[in-house]
Amino acid sequence: MPKILYSPASPYSTKVRMAALYAGVPVENVLVDSNAEPMELISANPLGKIPTLILDDGKAIFDSRVITQYLNRMSGNKIFPRNAEKRLEAEQLESVADGLCDVLLAHVYERRFHPEEKIHQPWLDRQWGKAIRVLDHLNAAPPRLGKKIHGGHIALAAALAYASLRFEGKWEKGRSKLKRWQKRFEELHPDLAALLPK
Repeated sequence: MPKILYSPASPYSTKVRMAALYAGVPVENVLVDSNAEPMELISANPLGKIPTLILDDGKAIFDSRVITQYLNRMSGNKIFPRNAEKRLEAEQLESVADGLCDVLLAHVYERRFHPEEKIHQPWLDRQWGKAIRVLDHLNAAPPRLGKKIHGGHIALAAALAYASLRFEGKWEKGRSKLKRWQKRFEELHPDLAALLPK
């Protein structure tokens, strides 16, 4: 059975684990500490990043968007629409959700890996400004949500869960539509929501 090397707090790991579950692709989820650089991860992915998908033949696939595309092909397009225009919308939503994760993680890492006196506040402010723009953009027109979802919805759910995990009370104010979207996703897809970082 293919293995996903993951961390429970990683929004990218969350996204691919939810995508595999939604697509019905059986995988074994293997918890790893990427900071410890375990051999299983480093030998599969020289970047030492998660998630990394290891196939039965030992071949490794990494970068969460590459993994979601692979899972989509393996499942017969259960994660992304076949229609070109709708697929582009889904991929664009995945991209903006991943971008939100990128800037939130940059913010977290700046504080986590630098002593207080070396933290660069202008860098934090710039990253937070990007996050605010993305959140406002999504709140202005949240993507339609129903029982049938796609990779973009999954990526957004993972991104918002990560925002709630690391920035609870800081991103929600004035974004009631996005908060409702998050709640609705969890109500419609409780099996996927169970994988979200809490």
